[in-house]
Amino acid sequence: QVQLVESGGGLVQDGGSLRLSCAVFGRTFDYTMGWFRVSPGKERAFVAVISWNGGNVYYADSVKGRFTISVDNARNTVYLQMNSLKPDDAAVYYCAASRVLAKEPDVYDYWGQGTQVIVSS
Repeated sequence: QVQLVESGGGLVQDGGSLRLSCAVFGRTFDYTMGWFRVSPGKERAFVAVISWNGGNVYYADSVKGRFTISVDNARNTVYLQMNSLKPDDAAVYYCAASRVLAKEPDVYDYWGQGTQVIVSS
């Protein structure tokens, strides 16, 4: 059973930075790892995705150039470095694992519990 544990959320000022981590336990497959977010009153939205070997990376247009997704294979951890944060980035961020490279949340098999990001203006 794969377990994902996110950390790193918190309160940050407009323009600030945070790094989210997603520790992956029980991994027996080179999953594609995605980050998604849920803002109040909005549906779950794709943020970024990376193949486990790092060869394929995609971002939502809204975060391109500001966020960076990466994988540390030795630590079985996926990161989301978030720079130049805006109030619109405030959300609960979830990492997820899928056997296919995709932006659609429905194809992801495993999900973490989420970590909240608050951006003060």
